[in-house]
Amino acid sequence: MSSHLTQFSYRSQKDLTVWSGYPEYKPIKEFEKPEITTRIFKYSKYGQVYAYGTAESVKVFDTDTLKQRCVINHPNVLDLWFSPQGNYLATWERYTKLEDGTGCKNLFIWNTKTGEEIASFSQKAQNNWNVQWTDDEKYCARLVTGEVQFWESRNVGKSVWSRLQLEGVNFFSLSPGKNPAVAVFIPERKGSPAIVRLYSIPSFASPVSNKTFFKADNVQMFWNDLGTNLLVLTQTEVDKTGRSYYGETNLYYLAVAGNFDCRVPLDKEGAVHDVAWSPDSKEFVVVYGSMPAQATLFDHRAKAIFSFGVSPRNFVRFNSQGTFLCIAGFGNLNGTIDLWDRRKLAKVNTFAAPNASHCEWSPCGRYLMTATLTPRLRVDNGFKMWHYTGTLIYEESVEELFQIGWRPEPASNFPALRSGSPTPQPIKVLPSNKPKAPVSGGAYRPPHLRGSAAPTSLAEREAMLSRGQSPASARRHVPGASTKNAKPSSNGKPNSKPSTPPPAANNASKVLTQLSPEEKQKKIRNLEKKLRQINELKEKQMHGATLEPAQLQKLTSEATVLRDLASLR
Repeated sequence: MSSHLTQFSYRSQKDLTVWSGYPEYKPIKEFEKPEITTRIFKYSKYGQVYAYGTAESVKVFDTDTLKQRCVINHPNVLDLWFSPQGNYLATWERYTKLEDGTGCKNLFIWNTKTGEEIASFSQKAQNNWNVQWTDDEKYCARLVTGEVQFWESRNVGKSVWSRLQLEGVNFFSLSPGKNPAVAVFIPERKGSPAIVRLYSIPSFASPVSNKTFFKADNVQMFWNDLGTNLLVLTQTEVDKTGRSYYGETNLYYLAVAGNFDCRVPLDKEGAVHDVAWSPDSKEFVVVYGSMPAQATLFDHRAKAIFSFGVSPRNFVRFNSQGTFLCIAGFGNLNGTIDLWDRRKLAKVNTFAAPNASHCEWSPCGRYLMTATLTPRLRVDNGFKMWHYTGTLIYEESVEELFQIGWRPEPASNFPALRSGSPTPQPIKVLPSNKPKAPVSGGAYRPPHLRGSAAPTSLAEREAMLSRGQSPASARRHVPGASTKNAKPSSNGKPNSKPSTPPPAANNASKVLTQLSPEEKQKKIRNLEKKLRQINELKEKQMHGATLEPAQLQKLTSEATVLRDLASLR
């Protein structure tokens, strides 16, 4: 490992600080902490510049020296966005109307060397507010009604340099790379399909690639690092099939050269949870399908080349050198992380980072940061650093941790990563948090039900209730123990032969499989509704809410609901 240290920053209720990474893991003394509460911090795309905002101003720093570049004395900034090279900074604040009824200017562009205001605009919504720049910062663009407006960066805010006019356009994305392109999305209108078009900048006369599809109310766009290929994740607001509460998703692949496009073939029904390009721009991984989800590696023509298997995962990221990748399950899942060696296509390790809500590879590609943030969870906040072998190297508890992130740097700043190199010794690991292999535990059961055999499905529960039997009354038989209230046998001795329990699980599966298609769909909708209610209760519990006994009882049925959904599908 070279002497060059990685850098990261975090923001809590009490503090904003910049730290050095392995092996120091300590605050950098050259950084002067703000004395008042901060609202946000941001690194530029390539890590040359860093800024934070307070209620009073925005301060900009050089990341190599952490010396202040400039102060922007502009209050109430809520969001920041750097140009790729860090020469420009866009800020957004809440939109308000002036006394004359006109909208205020709430989007500003600043020179980060001088703090000078360059341009200002009115921008009502915070969604898609940010101005976008090409990688060389020659051009910048923003979306307005019915068009994408382009400026030469040195003249931004003056006369518009070019306009890409498309009726109904509501999203755009500029590509990275040396030959910039722009992708635009037009949702379905009056029975016409949705459209994604790619244009080469600055030639807007005709698109270089075009893809139409239905079932698309909004999109996310994922460029490879070279800017030569684009993945478009489409989503509907409502899934008309009733299979998902969150809408239906599809994934499409477009080449900027215009010689190839397709729908990415996904062999498992369900939502697309996450997508990640490899840093070499030649392959990508998709996590998709109903839980447990499938993770698959695809080549540059969207052909599946390797399956990582099926597991409860919804997150994927390559490290900066493309040698390792992390496939994990966060949010409503239990925080289990799989680390894979890309060259060998072999799993390196599996470990758990419970309650993590942030996960990010270090720029050197050797360490994985996980963090538990507020307001997702208001207890046990802090961050952990894991070696790519799965060893926990460092952890720090931070009260009310709001934000954390690495300083981006090119992988070329660090020596090549060789698998099999020695694992560093842990620097700071709390005894109670030493990494453990994830344990596959059963569903939580209240104390009054722990001596009973749990019904295996909702159909079994219903069958027991129809017989007038409470699910809690089905007592578990312990081998060798006498049965309470058992009748004596004819020889006067207790009956040593326990009665055979009815095959309730088999009966339950028969009940479900014998339903008509209409009944199955109705049952699926009811089960999905119960699953949504369970997820809402889990969210409340994670935020510290005290649940009623009936709500706790409902949480215990999650495994049963998932099992019944799987059998019906």
